[in-house]
Amino acid sequence: MLPKIYRISKTSDFKNAFRKGKGFRRNFIFLKAVKNNLGFSRFGFVVSNKISKKSTVRHKIKRRLTRIIYLKLSGIKRGYDIVIRVAPEIKNQNYQKTEQTLNELLISSRMLNG
Repeated sequence: MLPKIYRISKTSDFKNAFRKGKGFRRNFIFLKAVKNNLGFSRFGFVVSNKISKKSTVRHKIKRRLTRIIYLKLSGIKRGYDIVIRVAPEIKNQNYQKTEQTLNELLISSRMLNG
């Protein structure tokens, strides 16, 4: 689980990321990133009802994304609010494909160090 300090929880922070953030897309994952003037990066995940009406499916997707970010946390640039939103096609993807796509997205958005 991602520690609380690394999570975006306020609606205003989500709105700020969507309004002012730079957007990137890779297959079924969208990413918005905006500077946050903190010494660490925070993450938010948006999995809407369009993905599935079942909350268990939506929470499973969020847990996958959270786990992938948690494992890559040390390599992600500091000082950004990053919101990750997914498209309905993610339901048909396994963990490895989701991880690969998110990794490619972080590289193309230059959010990974090195």
